[in-house]
Amino acid sequence: MNREELQEKHHLWQSNIENWEFYIRSYLGGNDYKNGYYLHRYILESPEEYDARIRHTPLDNHCKNVVQIYTSFLWRVSPTRDYGSLDGDIQLQSFIKDADLDGRSFNTIMREVQMNASIYGNCWVIVDKPQSNAKTRAEELAQDIRPYVSIYTPENIVNWSYKRANSGRFYLDYLVIVEDINSERAILKVFTEETIRTYEVEEYEKEYADGESKLLEEIPNPIGVIPAVNVYNLRGNKRPIGISDLSDVAYLQQSIYNDYSEKEQLIRLANHPSLVKTPNVEASAGAGSIIEIPEDLDSALKPYIIQPSGQNLDGIMKCIQNKVDAIDRITHMGSVRATSGQIASGIALQTEFQLLNARLSEKADYLENAEEHIWSLFARWLDKEFDGSINYPDTFDIRDWANDMQYLQMAKASGVKSETFNKEIDKQIADTVIDDNDKIKTINEEIDNSRAVRGQFQTTNVEGVTVGETEEEASS
Repeated sequence: MNREELQEKHHLWQSNIENWEFYIRSYLGGNDYKNGYYLHRYILESPEEYDARIRHTPLDNHCKNVVQIYTSFLWRVSPTRDYGSLDGDIQLQSFIKDADLDGRSFNTIMREVQMNASIYGNCWVIVDKPQSNAKTRAEELAQDIRPYVSIYTPENIVNWSYKRANSGRFYLDYLVIVEDINSERAILKVFTEETIRTYEVEEYEKEYADGESKLLEEIPNPIGVIPAVNVYNLRGNKRPIGISDLSDVAYLQQSIYNDYSEKEQLIRLANHPSLVKTPNVEASAGAGSIIEIPEDLDSALKPYIIQPSGQNLDGIMKCIQNKVDAIDRITHMGSVRATSGQIASGIALQTEFQLLNARLSEKADYLENAEEHIWSLFARWLDKEFDGSINYPDTFDIRDWANDMQYLQMAKASGVKSETFNKEIDKQIADTVIDDNDKIKTINEEIDNSRAVRGQFQTTNVEGVTVGETEEEASS
């Protein structure tokens, strides 16, 4: 391939690269966000004044909070995996413990993939296998030559092509990955169904550079397919671009960021008013300062102070809170992210939990589908076929435990004269408080085997036989 072909980028990459950069900076925050220069610039504001305003403006990072909450719910319960005929394979056990040849387990890798997909909308996983001169399977095992995975975010996948098979299914037949890049050169890997080639391109980011492209390595593709899996967060309308969880949240966060700048400027100006004076007037700032003016100074030119009103501060704070509420509505996290007591009906809370549960279930389905493809590629590298199954949780038990406990206690105190009803309430209270399945089982058995006071009746034992009698009969 010549230099021009290697430098060619897919039109969808070109139209989305700015969004991806904005999303990752919004997630990372800190200096990465400040270096993005996302504050609106004032008219006639000098570069020095603009940089100072950026340094003094804090960021309330809602993007990171949203992604981390989604991740914590999705991975609260690990997926269950049935490896089928792969079960017991030595290479499988090694892969689960160290999936990327860098010491990270497969669950850790999938968690990172999910977080990247949540930020960018999609994330790529390459399942590769090192070259080896081993002639037998035993020699490969002795050298620990086995498949491994690599994670690539969408900025590094610069070109691709899909074809439609006779069955109607689309499949990937061309993929270009930027493995490493600096100001002088870039390392590119080009995957096709027949070969895997590695190139070095000098001055890759310069469109009309005099640098050359050099083929470093070319090896045949032994599995006959491109070993890449595109993991979607939510599927978009254009293959292989996904929908980011931050597509709306990031812009609301940027707006809040600018509101914080306005608030900081308003506080600064209100507490430190500007002094208007002629050049020959001697004045200093601070409490008890003295202003000396010439005796012949025109009375119309006397120094005066410009101090804006601080009444707009409340309006800015309300505006920020409205935008935070909008983020909570978009992400269905109003109750999860609440930091202060809010009055909400049980129906409203239940509806919000159901909406959040539906979104988490959809994300889990995409992860489950992607992981099945990853394991199929892993088996293919071992000259096998994956016949197992992957199961992510279908539902996520998101409940307001404090509200449930209050509801159960009210039901307990309602005075229903039914032993079965009261036992069931006791079981639900125990399930709300105790988070140990074995202990819950023991408690439920104790509740089923016990007989307690129910309404106006109590239990008594007459000659080894337990009967119900009224309190007056028991006292006599």
